[in-house]
Amino acid sequence: MSETSTDHGPGAETLEVPLVDLRPALEAVLMVADQPLDVPTLAAAAGHPAPDVTAALAQLAAEYDEQQRGFELRNVAGGWRFYTREAFAGVVERFVLEGQQARLTQAALETLAVVAYKQPVSRARVSAIRGVNVDGVMRTLLSRGLVEEAGQDPETGANLYRTTAYFLERIGVTSLDDLPELAPYLPDMDDLEDELSEMSAPAPEPPTEPEHDPEHLPEPAPETGPGTEPDGGTEPA
Repeated sequence: MSETSTDHGPGAETLEVPLVDLRPALEAVLMVADQPLDVPTLAAAAGHPAPDVTAALAQLAAEYDEQQRGFELRNVAGGWRFYTREAFAGVVERFVLEGQQARLTQAALETLAVVAYKQPVSRARVSAIRGVNVDGVMRTLLSRGLVEEAGQDPETGANLYRTTAYFLERIGVTSLDDLPELAPYLPDMDDLEDELSEMSAPAPEPPTEPEHDPEHLPEPAPETGPGTEPDGGTEPA
């Protein structure tokens, strides 16, 4: 059940502020705060008097300490905010550092380097350079915010990708011009595309043999191994 606070001043408009349960309201606001919040700010958000807010904050802090929660409520720099309890700082550190590093595999790093030096680039081109399918790795890089879509190739219609500002932030540079000179060591994309085009070109159809008289059929050719191409796949001895 909610109450309302009404101000009836002479000539003033009626102001109705719905009041909710104080302690859950404070927890909800503090949960999304990225900096310490002072009592007046919390009181205005929750719609409760400042003295009540101060008492509720102290009660919540004592309750978290008594229950040994993984977090604690501190009054720091003139405001209140949730912090990780010191006893669990190592767990958080392993999650933030080692966990993130483990998810960015060597394959992801190699793919990210190709995108950085060849952008904007399609998945097919990245796959050609690395010699493997990179669809899964690209999804990882997209979800991590290191790579983003950059339109479509006007010739093939394929989606193009480029690195993000977050990528520059993570590696500590201000622009792509600050990247190390690694591009000369990458294969030339034009040569790779020529090779891929030759490999993907359809094989020519074999010539049609002329019809023969059933009574004068040619002798059958020697049998070949299972799955062998018409030329046997080997050079004559």
